[in-house]
Amino acid sequence: MALPCNNSLEWYCVRSQPKHEHIGAARLRQLDSVEVFLPRIRFKRATQRGAAWATEALFPGYLFARFDLSHSLRAVQSASGVQGVLHFGLRWATIPDSVIQEIRGAIGGDAIRVIPDAFQPGETVVITEGAMRGLSAVVTRAMPGSERVAVLMEFLGQQTTMEISSRLLVRAGEERVLQGF
Repeated sequence: MALPCNNSLEWYCVRSQPKHEHIGAARLRQLDSVEVFLPRIRFKRATQRGAAWATEALFPGYLFARFDLSHSLRAVQSASGVQGVLHFGLRWATIPDSVIQEIRGAIGGDAIRVIPDAFQPGETVVITEGAMRGLSAVVTRAMPGSERVAVLMEFLGQQTTMEISSRLLVRAGEERVLQGF
């Protein structure tokens, strides 16, 4: 919801409870005098059941809210999922409109940026399932029509090329395997 231009309205960084950014944003959106912006990313992540889509806040633990500090601070801070508004001593940290607009431009209109799962030659990937789970490989060729990828990997002391389903791969660095599920 767009709020009318008012000099007392500023963007603030709101700290959420861990993994509750979406809950805090939903509760703040229920307040008439608050505009909320929660930039998120959607990407594939390794799980024990293979690669799965995940959506997370671009800035984990934080979201942005535009409101009049003197009128809405208490309601914002007491919203479910919110821990507080970022401040340094007695100074409340404001965010310029230009910064919010730049982030919105980079994320897109729906506030969710999808990180494509198509692999490119030269990318380092990690296998998420099967006997080779956890092994790293380098993509040599993507075959989008068949959803398969040719990878080069070190196996038994030799470099081996193999084709594997792209659903069983994640980019190196994104292989946070969920424990206990």
